[in-house]
Amino acid sequence: MGRDFLRKEDVGGGTENTWRYMTEENHQLNLDDKHDSIRVTFRGGFVAWATPSESELSRCFTDTRVVGVFGQGTCKVNIKVTEGIASDLISSDREALVMLRSTLHGRPLLWNLTASPCSWNGIVCYKNRVVELHLPGMGLSGRLPSNVIGNLTYLETLSLRFNSLTGPLPPDLANLTSLQNLYMQGNRFSGNLPPFLFSMHSLTRLDLASNNFTGEISPALNSLTRLEALYLEKNHLTGSIPNLTIQLHQLNVSYNQLSGRIPPSVSDMPESAFQGNSLCGKPLGSCEAMAAGRNKLSTEAIVGIVIGCLFTFLLSILIILAAVHCRRVIYSSTAVDMPALKHADARISGVKSSDDGITEYSISMSPTLAFFGKQEKRRLFDLEELLTAPAEVLGKGTFGTTYKAELVSGTSVAVKRLKDSETSIGVFEEKVEELGSMDHENLVPLRAFYLARDEKLLVSDYIPSGSLSSILHGDEGDHRTALGWSTRYNIALGVARGIGYIHSRGPTICHGNIKSSNVLLTEAYEARVSDYGLALLTAPRSRLHGYLPAADVTAATRIASQKADVYCFGVLIIELLTGKAPNGSRLEEESGLDLPRWVHSVVRHERISQVFDKELMRYEDYVDEGMVQLLQVAMECTALDPGKRPSMAEVKNRIEAISPSR
Repeated sequence: MGRDFLRKEDVGGGTENTWRYMTEENHQLNLDDKHDSIRVTFRGGFVAWATPSESELSRCFTDTRVVGVFGQGTCKVNIKVTEGIASDLISSDREALVMLRSTLHGRPLLWNLTASPCSWNGIVCYKNRVVELHLPGMGLSGRLPSNVIGNLTYLETLSLRFNSLTGPLPPDLANLTSLQNLYMQGNRFSGNLPPFLFSMHSLTRLDLASNNFTGEISPALNSLTRLEALYLEKNHLTGSIPNLTIQLHQLNVSYNQLSGRIPPSVSDMPESAFQGNSLCGKPLGSCEAMAAGRNKLSTEAIVGIVIGCLFTFLLSILIILAAVHCRRVIYSSTAVDMPALKHADARISGVKSSDDGITEYSISMSPTLAFFGKQEKRRLFDLEELLTAPAEVLGKGTFGTTYKAELVSGTSVAVKRLKDSETSIGVFEEKVEELGSMDHENLVPLRAFYLARDEKLLVSDYIPSGSLSSILHGDEGDHRTALGWSTRYNIALGVARGIGYIHSRGPTICHGNIKSSNVLLTEAYEARVSDYGLALLTAPRSRLHGYLPAADVTAATRIASQKADVYCFGVLIIELLTGKAPNGSRLEEESGLDLPRWVHSVVRHERISQVFDKELMRYEDYVDEGMVQLLQVAMECTALDPGKRPSMAEVKNRIEAISPSR
């Protein structure tokens, strides 16, 4: 029999009582008796006191459903008491979570197995059952085990987005009859869309975007009558879109291999929902026009295409033979892995322009290829192999051109060819030794360098997932990826730790060019900072400092500094939270958006919800407090007065103190 109140005798007399709240009603708990052991369960976790003392009674637990302040032995809390001792999380839910933790690979889940699972990061409970599991961007990999998650039968939300999970979705997910939200985007799941999905009738949001799913979209989707949002973009789905009779508010099937006419039932969706396929009909072009265009290809045109292809093939053979004859190599680069410094042998020269306007980067070597620390002993490649490796240009930046070179072993390395390298060989060696000795998990360390009178190259590991800039600002054709709050927080923290480590090496040591294109991401979206310290290795006129405002770049302050790093880091975080490119804040650019000024203006007018990226809010139900805290840190970093900016050590500590709820 339940009771709506606690009497003094319920907690007095030295007896032990454990009570569980059920609703939000105000009651007073008399805790004058210091010999009681009292446990109150909330949101599936619990707060426990054993023989509470006055100091322990100085505050009251706070929760969305349990609020109040202790005063003179009385705590006012929102509870309803039922008889009996509240049990811990039922064993099947606990076993499923522990099994999931032990089966997945990648970054370990730091769950305290001696505590209640409902207190673990990413777990939300209600009435001693797991109802939400949020593990986005946690660096998890491997296949989801069968008969594990399906045992969490009260689950309402499952979020494993932005990890590196593979294989098919386990069929026991069909047991989750209460599941409303399934977020699996940004992994490497494969196979056909599993039929069991269409029996999960409680689903309202289904996101399987950015995976490797194949096969057709089944008309059985119409059995999900509660479904409001369906995201299947950036997979390898084929066939046509079935006539969907369910009332979808959001749909995205872009960048698959779909064909045919768009059904009238979804024709009110935006064009972007269907791009990157061979679809026709409203809102895209008419099917009749597309068919007419295809039929215009004449026999003569087909013959011409064949001849053109044959000519191109023969020309390619000649070019390859010429390239081998000249021992010419084109390089490409990113960033790498390394610790201390020793010399070997090699040298470099050359850029050559051909008559057809294509510039080829030729490197002919002679004495001085230098490896760092342990790399010198292993020497995974030599100058000859580097010279003959096939390569491609990745990009041109402030300090030079970057290439990707593929070695015989199958390993790819990144090579940066420094421009405006007027630094003397002696000074260059001294500075590059300092950079090569840096060893931190959030830096892309140097592997080797080449040094000659007029040529300087830096070699590092190639990170294939690309830069933060390309992920935030790449267009849909480049498969731009939407990042959730937890992933963005981890990226910000990783960059802060990397820059903080650089600054810890000495008061004059800094990055010198912080921007989103110099933040590379692993497959698990872990941040790796590249191009650090290059401002020290190049001519002064190249030392443009990331996102610096004009006030920081007077003649006296043109050299990179730690305070300038802090400003650029602040702009980077604003870019990460808003999804906007900070074009207007770059040096000597007058057009575009001055991102820090815009954010300060929006916040000043108390419109903070307008700051955050629409792609970010697509996955969040509300503006998380951590987002606001991180934005506040970024705003302090972008103070125009360098003296008012915090140090990177302070910034790192403050970001570490933020706890993202998702």
